[in-house]
Amino acid sequence: MAKPTLKAALAAGEFVVAPGVHDMIAAAVFNRSGLDFAYASGYWMTASAYGLPDAGIATYTQMVDRVRTLCTMVNAGVIADADTGYGGLLNVHHTVIGYEEAGVTAIQIEDQEFPKKCGHTPFKRLIPVEDMVDKIKVACDARRNPDTFIIARTDARQSEGFEGAVKRAVAYGEAGADVLFIEALVSDEEMREACRRLDKPTLANMADGGLTPIRSASELKEIGYDMAIYPAATGLAAAHAAEAVFNAFRTLGTSQSPDVPLFSFKEFNSLIGFEEVWAFERKWGKPSGPAND
Repeated sequence: MAKPTLKAALAAGEFVVAPGVHDMIAAAVFNRSGLDFAYASGYWMTASAYGLPDAGIATYTQMVDRVRTLCTMVNAGVIADADTGYGGLLNVHHTVIGYEEAGVTAIQIEDQEFPKKCGHTPFKRLIPVEDMVDKIKVACDARRNPDTFIIARTDARQSEGFEGAVKRAVAYGEAGADVLFIEALVSDEEMREACRRLDKPTLANMADGGLTPIRSASELKEIGYDMAIYPAATGLAAAHAAEAVFNAFRTLGTSQSPDVPLFSFKEFNSLIGFEEVWAFERKWGKPSGPAND
């Protein structure tokens, strides 16, 4: 069955909610949610795979492999963070081809210098707006599937102010971007004004602990947004749960604690496909025991 596309969802007037799925255990659980879209966050997929910060350290090759695995795992459309396109225009070209072949429904590219920094941390540096316009044009030209959306992100709010960020977003929309994403806006007023002034679908980044106020999907829709990503929630929840387990071992010497809720092992086996393995063994496995003389 075909997976949902961002293009079709936005054309139908749906407000798209895309929680971040930071690893493949979260992906298996995600499939029980009934949600149509998942977000492949560069920050969280890098952290979960390599224990590294989102500072342009992970390569295109590493990230496209993670994105491909996520697309295979989830029964939803995947919106993928592709950082800066991992370099210049030729890199952007190959990034779009690679991510599209991996199975994503939308590819997000930002206007930071390469290597980039997390959008809610300091020391971000931007490329000239003209260079990002060229990246957007190359990205749009490189896609082979007309249903693949290009999301243009600007990180200009902290260095060029609100007006500078809006000016960049307008230019990226004119260059052909399908969705516009102004990162790290700091108030409801800024979010509302940005949506009012942009004539393409807009994306809100609801990064728990970041600079932007966290609002619900219904609140964001009222503000004027068309979609929202929630990249940090599962990663932060998993880290909190792991800390609780380790603290229980340190203080109690066991995982059996009311402070440590555990997922059912039986259900987890089912989630990751053991029932199919057991069915295969029942059909094709040979009985164990001593060999016949």
